[in-house]
Amino acid sequence: MELPPIVSRDEWLKARAELLVQEKEATRARDALSERRRAMPMVEIDKDYVFAGPDGAVRLGDLFEGRRQLIVYHFMWVHDTAEGCTSCSFLVDNFGEPRHLHSCDTTLALVSRAPLADIERFRRRMGWTLPWYSSHGSDFNYDFHASNDEAVAPVEYNYMDKATLERKGLHFFAQNGQDGHGLSVFLRDGERVFHTYSTYGRGPELLLTTYNYLDLTPLGRQKYVNEFPHHDRYDAPPAASCH
Repeated sequence: MELPPIVSRDEWLKARAELLVQEKEATRARDALSERRRAMPMVEIDKDYVFAGPDGAVRLGDLFEGRRQLIVYHFMWVHDTAEGCTSCSFLVDNFGEPRHLHSCDTTLALVSRAPLADIERFRRRMGWTLPWYSSHGSDFNYDFHASNDEAVAPVEYNYMDKATLERKGLHFFAQNGQDGHGLSVFLRDGERVFHTYSTYGRGPELLLTTYNYLDLTPLGRQKYVNEFPHHDRYDAPPAASCH
């Protein structure tokens, strides 16, 4: 990678002031986008989803843990290797202290279409403590388009149907039996639960704080998201990508 040009301090200050104007514009645009996201209409959940958790069967309302808001990260499971996707693992490694979310009446949980025993084994290996539930045998992943199986529902990922995915070269996400990653947000009002937002593809990237740090540096991100291995394999030969 070519390094930035070397200039005088005055030239640097001029360039920095020009960039600051653009940064402020981007911040205002991001604030406006967040306001639109909060104003999205919502859909009431009318299906009784059941998940497997460490303490037994739970329903979607239980995932809130008594709080009003729930953020679900649809953690992609690699069924061939019975372990979590490296890209999803990279993202979860970036999650911070959940008590800050709890103080804002919000719970963060992971959901995967995988047997709970496999999830628990992988969670122990990664050292994570976030709540993680199995949707194995449930319609949840299919209804929220984090898994595809034409025998269950028409293929859709990131608001694109199968034909569009294939036309864009995204064949991986159009395969039958294939999982993807994503994020969905729910709101609880008494006993009623509402779906307010979902995002896929690069949408959850805002949770990747490693990228936020690297975006401040001259060398930038350096690696695509699926080039980061599981954090316990940095000294091992690179494994095949799950994307």
